[in-house]
Amino acid sequence: MAEALKNKAIKGVGWSFADSILGQGMIFLVGLVLARLLTPEDYGLLAYLTILISVSNSLVDSGFSNALIRKKNAEDIDYNTTFITNLCVSIVVVVLLYFTAPGISLFFERMELISLIRVMSTVLIINSFSLIQKTRLTKNVDFKTQTKASLISSMVSGLIGIGMALYGFGVWCLVGQQLSRQFLDTLFLWIFTKWYPKIQFSMKSFKELFGFGWKLLVSGLINTIWNETYQLVIGKCYTPATLGQYTRAHQFSSISSSNLTSIVQRVSYPILSELQDDRERLKAGYKRVIKVTMLVAFVLMLGLAAIAEPMIVSLIGEQWLPAVPMLQIVCFSMMLYPLHAINLNMLQVQGRSDLFLKLEIIKKIVAVGPLLLGIFVGIYWMLIGSVMTGFFAYYLNARYSGPFLKYSITEQIKDILPSFGVALTMALVVYVISYINISAMWLLLIQITVGALITFVLCELFKLEEYVEIKSIALSMLSKLRK
Repeated sequence: MAEALKNKAIKGVGWSFADSILGQGMIFLVGLVLARLLTPEDYGLLAYLTILISVSNSLVDSGFSNALIRKKNAEDIDYNTTFITNLCVSIVVVVLLYFTAPGISLFFERMELISLIRVMSTVLIINSFSLIQKTRLTKNVDFKTQTKASLISSMVSGLIGIGMALYGFGVWCLVGQQLSRQFLDTLFLWIFTKWYPKIQFSMKSFKELFGFGWKLLVSGLINTIWNETYQLVIGKCYTPATLGQYTRAHQFSSISSSNLTSIVQRVSYPILSELQDDRERLKAGYKRVIKVTMLVAFVLMLGLAAIAEPMIVSLIGEQWLPAVPMLQIVCFSMMLYPLHAINLNMLQVQGRSDLFLKLEIIKKIVAVGPLLLGIFVGIYWMLIGSVMTGFFAYYLNARYSGPFLKYSITEQIKDILPSFGVALTMALVVYVISYINISAMWLLLIQITVGALITFVLCELFKLEEYVEIKSIALSMLSKLRK
């Protein structure tokens, strides 16, 4: 049983990693091309849309996906009930956005947003048609199928977006890319999974799933709204160009932190849910996930902060230089993001969605401080404040998720400190190299090479358990590929 779970986890991590590297990597590469064809203001306009769509997506899901994954014996009636619920909610939200678009545009003083909001909102209905497919695949730790659909849709939509940009569509090329990617992803998930909904709705199933999921819905809404509030403050108090610079900085950090978090959440939640009745094995799995994840997170985020300037100049040009200090600050904030997610995952595994909600409310009350700094002082003080509140948020998450398994904050910090030490040493050396006066591209290549070598040498020298675990997983994946 333990070996079967380990193999399932390795397979899940492998394909989830492939999904992020291939699918999200393709989106990232397309974004680099588009960033040279478009202006920061174009990306600023897209950011306004992202605020609305992110919040709306949380409403559409309604916490049902996590409830289905956690439910050990989910039946077809549960999936059909959830599908109908998601579809109905998405239609209602799209209609609301259609009629409120003029008011939203007036608030931001950008009237071109009216048509952009009305067109972009249709992505919610498209997404509602793929939520169950993704939930079923995630529950079965099947990320191979999701990777295939994601890769094809990312490639085709990327070509559509670049083509529209070359023909002068401006911000509409970003909308076209997003809509076509979600449509194609949904289409291929339907083809590959061969699960089709039936017109079945059970009030009993709805009440059971919603009973667990509504707290996650409210928590997700609070978290999403708060995350997007940073963009809202920047968009309202500063220029669209400044918002565009911030979104590019955030996207660069997200390609590492958010994708790593997504991999960990998607694989660890269903796996740990299977172990929810065996506390000893659950704690062992929990510790391994934290140690392995944070080694990768620390190295990626501190390394990214160290190479920020030559990377941005080399990849998207000097017009994006104002994003450099923003990216460096955001990296320090995002480096703890995977750790937040793992601890919150544990609350869900325990079935404590009520505590999950309470913690989100407390953290968001505390996070009012940075927003006030952004409104009355400056954008950089807001970002620095978000780093401080991130540490406080980790304390709360770990404080309430740890006792269930007798895994204290002190023990968690002790487990991740060696990884932080390795990453910090590497980042400091790499940052010092940035003072060499050579072209940005050569500087970037030297920094990445030196950073990789230092990390490898230090991990081999100190024989970090988490490094050994990563190497073991990588070798297992390579062995399976050779076969």
